[in-house]
Amino acid sequence: MNWDTLFSLASSTAMLGWAILILAPRRIAVLGLTVRHAIPLALSALYTVLVLGHFAAAGGGYGSIAEVRALFASDPVLLAGWTHYLAFDLLVGVLVADRMDRIGLHRLIQAPILALVFLFGPVGFLLALIAEAAMRALGSSHK
Repeated sequence: MNWDTLFSLASSTAMLGWAILILAPRRIAVLGLTVRHAIPLALSALYTVLVLGHFAAAGGGYGSIAEVRALFASDPVLLAGWTHYLAFDLLVGVLVADRMDRIGLHRLIQAPILALVFLFGPVGFLLALIAEAAMRALGSSHK
C-alpha cells in the first residue's frame, strides 16, 4: 500500500467518524463506540506503526522550524503527523459533543461548531467553550 492510499484511508476513516458524530443519533451505542473507540484506535494504531517504522530514519527534529520541516519532508512521518491530527481532533470533537449535549445545546448549533473542530481544531474548541459559557450564563440568568 502506498502513502497516498494510506492517507486516503485515514482521512476517509476520520470523515466517517465525524459524519457519525455530527449526523447520527448519539443514543445508538454502537455508533458511540465507533466514534469514541474504534476509529481513534485504528488511527492511533496507524500512527504508532508509522512512527515506530519511520521516525528515526526521517531526520529532522523539534528544535527549530527547519528541523520540523526536515522531519515532515518524509512522507511516512508527514502521514503520521496527519493521522495524529485526525485522531486527536476526533477525540476533541467527542469531548466537545458530550459537553454540548450535557448543557442542552441543540444539535443544529453543535454541527457548525463540530465542523470547525474538524477543520480548524483549536478554533472549534474555543467556539465550543464560548458557546458552553454562554449557555451556562443564560441558564443561570433564568433561575
